[in-house]
Amino acid sequence: MLKPVGWPLPLPAWLAIPLLFAAAVLGVTAILGLLLDADWSVTLSPALFGAAAAVTGFVGFGAEWPRGRKLVVRLGYPAVLCITGLAIGGIPVPTAVAMIVGLPALATVGYLYRQVRPRRSVVVD
Repeated sequence: MLKPVGWPLPLPAWLAIPLLFAAAVLGVTAILGLLLDADWSVTLSPALFGAAAAVTGFVGFGAEWPRGRKLVVRLGYPAVLCITGLAIGGIPVPTAVAMIVGLPALATVGYLYRQVRPRRSVVVD
């Protein structure tokens, strides 16, 4: 059986994680596009929203919420993300906007990871 990622995650944090993930991916894609001098633009794709929904499902696994909230929110929110991705898929995002939104989101994801990762103790003989 899968175990929780390591923390009882509050609902507002869980709701923010897929949005931060999607924004961070857009920011990294925009930076790489500039570095490679690519001719493609950054877009809100169904694949991006699908990945955000998968991250949401994985992170929310085993969270300690009341049963009603777990069924409605934990199953409904990733579904809403997927449907949103299909509905607005392919909308281009200006590179500057993707970087301005994405880089702080990437830093926030890194900060949150450092806050919740399991601590390892060092044994010195």
